[in-house]
Amino acid sequence: MTNSSNLIDSLEVYVLNNPDDVKPHWVSHFIVPTANELLIKIKNKNGNSGFGLATSYSDISPIIKPFSNGLESFIIGQDPFCPEKIYENIFKLTDTKVSSEKGWSKESLIRISAALDIACWDLMGKSLNIPLYKLFGGYRNRIPVYVTCGYYREGKTETELREELKKLIEIGHQSFKVKVGGLSIKEDAKRLEIIRDEIGQDKALMIDVNRAWDLKTAIEGVKEYEKFNPAWIEEPLRWEDDRRTLKLLSKQTSIPLSGGESEITTYGCRSMIEEDAIQILQFDCTMFGGFTNGKKLSALCELNHIDIAPHHDCYIHAPLVASTPSGRIVESFDNERDPLQAELFENPHEMNNGWIHLNEKPGLGLEISDTALKKFGKLVYKNK
Repeated sequence: MTNSSNLIDSLEVYVLNNPDDVKPHWVSHFIVPTANELLIKIKNKNGNSGFGLATSYSDISPIIKPFSNGLESFIIGQDPFCPEKIYENIFKLTDTKVSSEKGWSKESLIRISAALDIACWDLMGKSLNIPLYKLFGGYRNRIPVYVTCGYYREGKTETELREELKKLIEIGHQSFKVKVGGLSIKEDAKRLEIIRDEIGQDKALMIDVNRAWDLKTAIEGVKEYEKFNPAWIEEPLRWEDDRRTLKLLSKQTSIPLSGGESEITTYGCRSMIEEDAIQILQFDCTMFGGFTNGKKLSALCELNHIDIAPHHDCYIHAPLVASTPSGRIVESFDNERDPLQAELFENPHEMNNGWIHLNEKPGLGLEISDTALKKFGKLVYKNK
């Protein structure tokens, strides 16, 4: 019998946005959106609470719409200790008459199910007084972290690029993921020469194409960039046939290939693994699947000798990556690229010298900063 005091009875939903004056950061063919996240807070009658985040790279209005016309009835009164059930109930609304009648988009329900799932796991960890990295498996309590940098910007000079890298090295970063694909292979090679010159040969370099190349260009690119000794090349191929073309490209290079952040379900990630298309999977628990499915993908990767390096939100993904032998590394950004990451939590996990050290606080181990919530957040739903 379910203990009624465990049931969710409080629900708050916020939209989080960076200030409008954040400088534009171009990748190969689009400007990276500033923070555009959904924050869900839940609490049960026992007073235990949890929160989860969902990331959106498009207009967030459709994602908050379901909270204006009835979705809360699928959440209030549910048992957060049954995350599989709650996740399935929300996710499977994508194929129902009610979602069509109410105008709940597929993407909105996928994002909401992810954020709600993370919130349930956070609440469970807090109520049990156990950090999630231990609840998930407890493989280790620190993990490597890299910084994504080297974005394009109109008029960005070689001096500016060098200064950007110097600042990140001074902070203590040991691994750097940089952008290519917005210029020709030869022009980007010149940028990579500058970057490798600044970070040296002892630090890890990853190359992110953001799906800009066709297969012929990708084959040329991996051959040209082998001299930079990249730890991986990320999403090198255009979206329309990437699972197949990734497999073909992997036969042309010894450089590990990575992908997964652009999938919208765990099934898409599974297909990439089955195609032998990648060596590193970069799913994002805040965009699809939550921790419930992130754990499944982590186990699947371990069984298939594939590393996980989740996309975005290093503090959210840290417990999952730390919990499993398949966990490789997490992604971070500098404060200019993502001020929300820098300010959202009162007690972020300690980050230094290329490592994140997880604290021993229960659940996610994180507390939302009230100051940051006022600065970045807007309350869009509260049930009481």
